[in-house]
Parts: sequence; structure tokens; C-alpha cells
Amino acid sequence: MRVFANPVGSGSLWFDNLTTADGTPVAYDPQARAFLPMPPFCANREVIGCNWMAPAQGAFCRSCAMTALAPDPAIPNAIPNWAQTEAAKRWALDNLGRWHWFRPEDPGARPVFHMLAEGPTPVPMGHAQGVVTISVAEADPVLSVTRRQALDEPYRTMIGHMRHEIAHMLWWRLSLRDDFLDAFRAMFGDERVDYPTALQRHYQDGPPADWKQRFLTTYASSHPHEDWAETAAHLLHLTDITDSFVAAGLSSPELPNPGWDPYSEPDAGRLIHVAASLTVGVNHVNRSMGLSDLYPFVLSDPARRKLAFVHDWLRRGAQGR
Repeated sequence: MRVFANPVGSGSLWFDNLTTADGTPVAYDPQARAFLPMPPFCANREVIGCNWMAPAQGAFCRSCAMTALAPDPAIPNAIPNWAQTEAAKRWALDNLGRWHWFRPEDPGARPVFHMLAEGPTPVPMGHAQGVVTISVAEADPVLSVTRRQALDEPYRTMIGHMRHEIAHMLWWRLSLRDDFLDAFRAMFGDERVDYPTALQRHYQDGPPADWKQRFLTTYASSHPHEDWAETAAHLLHLTDITDSFVAAGLSSPELPNPGWDPYSEPDAGRLIHVAASLTVGVNHVNRSMGLSDLYPFVLSDPARRKLAFVHDWLRRGAQGR
């Protein structure tokens, strides 16, 4: 993620800022990829702290307009959890916008989001025919850590959920192309294998013994659909870690040049090599504070080939190139 210029003075702005350091209200324009100091602001600004511009006074911004169902405010913590969930959505959408997904120049369908709070029973997250369902309760750090430990996962965050579930929607968009499915099946396997049966087997028997040699995560080994979604989410993780590293003014001998733009890099092998190298260093920094690794994954050669495949399709897919 980039660091942005202050439109009314000195200093910088971060992606989630609502005001400048001196208190001037600002909002992010996703089309210009810049902050502006004037309305119209999103209608959800006062409700959930949305800091994006709207097309007209009283309207929703581009991101909030994709939310068709909002959580029940009567459920405890639904609104603050929703606010954090929408913030993660904005981040993921802006990442994908760097490759022209869901912007005005993208001729395809946009995702529709159902943001649901949890009552007595959990909300299953997923995607179906363009609709992405997200449990906003996962924004609660205690619940998220509890579920991560129960599932023996090394990483679980709301932005991770967003990238994963939107990746399913991206697969659905790409599957409408005549040239995608054969290439996908050659790389990931046949997604027509029964999905419920595959997941039941995964949760009952666990991943194959050699999963680390073939997949990024244990969940990726459960079914080709999940392998795609995990791989696409990890491509977004790695690209945005690298972009944020550059934007923060940090340097590394692995960077091709000081102003390098990872989202513009056509060579997937180079991007993945640089990103993987940077994560080793950042993981080491995290350990100095007694924190878990920022990116606790190892990239096998098959995983790198899958990442390169996803990179190729996400860079050219939105505009049909």
C-alpha cells in the first residue's frame, strides 16, 4: 500500500486516515488514488468511519456500495466489527484496483458483499455466483485467535479473509473466459471434483503428508478451488508487503530499483523472489519484539509456479487482455 501526500500541507497520510495531523477532514479518492480535502464523503463516514469519497452527497462510496447486506446492529459489537471489516475490504479492493479490477475500466461484474454478524451460531464465509459472505465477528481479535488455534492455522486476519473470498469471486469471473479453465485445470486440478466431499475428507483426515511440497497451506490441499483462493490471496499478500516496504522508504539490495512498483512488474518470478526475500527480513524484525512471523509460510517450487500463474491472470484478466 502506498503512503499518500497531504493535500493541504506537509506530511504524509496513511490509507485509513480520516483527517490530517492538524485535523482537516480528508477522504480517499480511489479513482485518483489520492486524498482530497473536500466532500462528497461516503454516507458511511459517520457510521463506520469510511474514509472514501462518494460520487454525490449522501451516497455510498464505491466500496460501501458493494455491500448489499449490513450486519444486524442489535447484535453486540456488530457495528465496530463491521467497521473493521469494511476497512479490510477497502484495502483489498484498492490492491486489486492496481491491476484494474472493479474500477470503471473493468467491464465485468463487481462482487456483492453480505456482511453478517454472528448470533449463537457461526456465519460460514464463502462465495457463490458473485456474492461474497463475510462474518464481521472475525474482526474480533479474541475470536480470530481462538479459531486460528482451533484450526491450527499460522495466519488468520480479516484482510486475509477478504483476499481469499474475493479470490473465489475472481475465479468465477475468469471462468467465464474460454481460455481460462483448461489452463487452470492443468495447474491446479479439476475443480469439478465434489467440493463438500473434499472438504469433509480434509477436516476428517487432514492434509496429505507431502502438502508442504505442493501447496502453500493445508487448506489449499483440500480442493482446487481452495488452492486457487489461497494462492491468489498469497499473491496479494506478497505483492502488497513488497509495495508497502517500498512506499515506506525502506531499502534492500533485492529491490530492482528504489522506485520499483511491484504491481507494475510483469515478471512474476522476479516479484515472487523479491517478496520472499523481503519477508525473511521482516520476519526477523518481528522476532526482535517477540512477535510471530509476519509471513509464516515457505514457498515451494510448485507453489511459486501457481503464484506465477495467478499473477499472470490477475494482471491481465480484468480488462480481458
